[in-house]
Amino acid sequence: MAPNPSRTPSKGRTMKRLLNRTLAAVIMTVASMGAACGTSAPASVDGLRRVVGTDLIGARGATPADQRKIDRTVVGLCAAAVWTKGECSRHGEGQE
Repeated sequence: MAPNPSRTPSKGRTMKRLLNRTLAAVIMTVASMGAACGTSAPASVDGLRRVVGTDLIGARGATPADQRKIDRTVVGLCAAAVWTKGECSRHGEGQE
């Protein structure tokens, strides 16, 4: 029997490779879309300044005025729930 020239052994391997590459591309596309949907946009600088304030700039905690600046910043962080309740309460410990 003569070999069939239209069906060579390498044709099956080529098709498998093509299917594997296509499957890999589909999986990567779905994974990329899933990762992109779970990502939140970065916060704006203006919004962050409204929450945290700019009082902390230059404060070192060495003077009562510096401590007030730090306290005002912590109030913003606690009010916006950036810090946990435990972190907020620990900030006030030891003062007075």
